Amino acid sequence: MISITQKTLNDLEFNTVLETVAEGCNTELGKEKALQITPYKNKELLMQSLKQTSEYVSSFDNNNALPNHGFEAINNELKFLAIEDSYLEAPAFRKIAALSETTNTLLKFLEKFNEYYPNLYKRSTTVEYAKELVKSIEQVVDKFGEIKDDASPELQAIRRSMNEVKVRINQSFTSALSHYNGLGYLDDIKESVVENRRVLAVLAMYRRKVKGSILGSSKTGSITYIEPETTLRYSRELSNYEYEEKEEVKKILLQLSAITRPYIPVLQEYQEFLTDVDVIASKAKYARRINGLLPNITEEKKLFFRDAFHPILYLNNKQKKEPTYPQTIELRQDNRIIVISGPNAGGKSITLKTIGLLQLMLQCGLLIPVHERSETFLFDRIMTDIGDNQSIENHLSTYSYRLKNMNYFLKKCNAKTLFLIDEFGTGSDPELGGALAETFLEEFYNREAFGIITTHYSNLKMLANELPYATNANMLFDERSLEPMYKLILGQAGSSFTFEVAQKNGIPYGLINRAKKKIEKGKVRFDKTIATLQKERSKLEKTSLNLKEEEIKAREESKKMESINSKIQQKLESYQELYDANQRLIYMGQKLDDISEKYFNNKNKKELIGEFLKMVEIENSKRKKLTVKQKKVKQVQQQKIVAEVKEKVEVIREVKKERKKKEKPIEKPKAILKVGDRVRMIDGKAVGTLDSIERNKATVNYGIFTSKVGIDALELVEAVKK
Repeated sequence: MISITQKTLNDLEFNTVLETVAEGCNTELGKEKALQITPYKNKELLMQSLKQTSEYVSSFDNNNALPNHGFEAINNELKFLAIEDSYLEAPAFRKIAALSETTNTLLKFLEKFNEYYPNLYKRSTTVEYAKELVKSIEQVVDKFGEIKDDASPELQAIRRSMNEVKVRINQSFTSALSHYNGLGYLDDIKESVVENRRVLAVLAMYRRKVKGSILGSSKTGSITYIEPETTLRYSRELSNYEYEEKEEVKKILLQLSAITRPYIPVLQEYQEFLTDVDVIASKAKYARRINGLLPNITEEKKLFFRDAFHPILYLNNKQKKEPTYPQTIELRQDNRIIVISGPNAGGKSITLKTIGLLQLMLQCGLLIPVHERSETFLFDRIMTDIGDNQSIENHLSTYSYRLKNMNYFLKKCNAKTLFLIDEFGTGSDPELGGALAETFLEEFYNREAFGIITTHYSNLKMLANELPYATNANMLFDERSLEPMYKLILGQAGSSFTFEVAQKNGIPYGLINRAKKKIEKGKVRFDKTIATLQKERSKLEKTSLNLKEEEIKAREESKKMESINSKIQQKLESYQELYDANQRLIYMGQKLDDISEKYFNNKNKKELIGEFLKMVEIENSKRKKLTVKQKKVKQVQQQKIVAEVKEKVEVIREVKKERKKKEKPIEKPKAILKVGDRVRMIDGKAVGTLDSIERNKATVNYGIFTSKVGIDALELVEAVKK
C-alpha cells in the first residue's frame, strides 16, 4: 500500500510539475485530471500508465501518429438527458456526435496499430464501439447543428409550405412597395425591418392612406412603419407554419433524445477515455521537453539514477540558456543510506530533491529525465523533511516541528521506505541535537530503510563511516576558488569549509584565528583533514577527466592508424601481385623473342614448335587450377587495382593543373626605351632600331622599311651602347 503525504508532495514541489503537465492538455477535463495526479497504489496500473505514456512519446517520431482526440465536454448534456421526458437541443447532439466520431476513429486506429501501441490498445478495449448513435444523429442534425429538412416527412412538408409562403410575402410586399412609392407616400429609405418583418417606411402624413398594420414609428415620428394588408395575410399564415415547425422539431428532438438516452453510460465512457488520452498525450509532451524515459523497474530493493536531472530546474535553466548539471546516485541493500555533507550552495539540497521528485514522478506514472540504464524499486512510502518547517499556525519552532516530523518517521519507517532529510539535526544545540539525530539515523538504519540526508554535523559523518551499509558523500568543490562543481562524490565526507569560505569573503585573519582558538583543536584538525582530502579528491577528479579524454583520443588515433596500416598492407599485396604478373609476362616475352630469333636463323619449324610447347608446359605447371568463382574474384581485384591506379593518376593530373593555374608568371619590370635601342614587337620576331619617339609613338627602322607603332607594343632586345 503506497502512502505519500501532502507534505512530501509540497516539499518536492510536485504541484509545479503537475501544473506544467496540465498546460499541455487540450481539454478542460484533461487539465482538471492532470492536476489530480497522485501516486498509484497498484503496481499493474502504474506500469500500464508508464508504458502508455512511453508509447505516446514514440508516436512523435514514427509515421503512425495518433489521430486527433480533442473534444468538447458533454457533462451538462448528459445530466439533462438523464431526466425522463427531457430533450436536448440540436447543437448538443452535434457535440455528442463529434465526441462519438472522435472516439470511434481512435478505437479503430488503435485496433489497426495495436502492435505499435499495445497498452493504449488495451485501454481502448474497455470502450464500446458504437456507430449506430452517430448514424441516428446524422439523420436528424447537420454538421452546423441545425435540424435537417428531411428529418421527418411532416417537417419536410411544413418547410416546403413555409418557403412557398415566404415567396408570396416577398411578391406581395414588392407589389405594395412599387404601388405606394409611385403615389409618393414613402420616405427616401422606402422600407425597413421591424420584429423580423419587412415594413413600408410611410411618411406620417400619408399613414391613413396606406392599408395595413402599423408596427411602429421613427424616433422623430416623421415615419410610420406599416406592414401592407396583402403581406399581413401571408405573414399570419407563415406564423402558423412556424408554430407547426417548432412543434415538429420538438417532437423530433424528443425522439432523438429517447434514442440517445440508453447510450449515456457509453458516452460517459467515451468522455473518460478521451480525457485519459488527453492526459497521456500531455504527459508525453512533458516527457519530450525534459528528455524523460521509462527506466527499468526492478523487484530488487535498489535505486540507481544515472545522469538524473531535476525537471523543474532543467526547464528553468533551459529558458535562461544556462547549464544544468546531472547527478548519478545509487542506493542498494548493502549501501542503504547516504549522508551528504559539505558547504552550502553546493547542490546538496538539489541532489536530495532530484532523487525524491524523480521517484515520486515515476510512481505517479510520469517519465523521468535519467539515463536509459537507470533502474529503481517501487517504494511503499516516500517521506521528506526539507526546508524551514516553522509552523506559525501551531506556534511550533523549527526544531519542535522537525521533532514532530521525526516522530511520524519513526512510526511509519520500514524496509520499503525512502526517506529524504535536509539539514538533519539542525534547529537545536549542535551537541544535543546532533546526538538525537545520530540516534534517529541508527533507528532508520536498523529498520533497513533507504534514505539520503544532508548535514553539517561531524558525528553523523562519522556514524555513516562506521555503519557497514551506509556511506558518506560530498559535493565536489574547486580546490582553489571554492566554487561548487555540482558533482556528487560517494565514499568521503565533505568539509563545510567554514574558515576557508570566511577567508574568501574577506573576514580578517585575526578574527578567524580567534574563532579557531575558541573550539576544540581536534575538531579543527578533523575538519581541516576532511577539507584537504576533499581538495585532493577534486584534483584527482580533474586529473581523471583529463586522462580519460587523452585515453579516448589515443584510442581514436590507434584505430585510425590500424585502419591506415591495413589499407597500406592490402595495397602493397595488390601491387606485389601485379608486379609479379608483369615480370612473368616480361620473362615470357623475352623467351618468345629468343625462340623467334632461333627460327629466323635456322628456319627449323620442328624445333620452334618443340621449344614453344616446352615453354607453355613449364608455365602451365606453375598455374593453379582456379574455380570460376576464384577467377571472377581475381579479375575483380585486378580491375580494382587498375581503377585505383587510374584514379590516382587522374588526381595527380588534376593537382598539377591546379598548380599551373595558381602559378602566375613573374612579370618583369618594363624597360624604358630610348632612341638607338634594338627593339621588336611583343608578339613579333623581327628586330629593328628605334629611330625616334613622339608622344607614345615610336618609329622603328627594320633596314628595308620603317614602321610607326605604339611604344607599349614594343619590348627591348638590346640597349643602345653609351
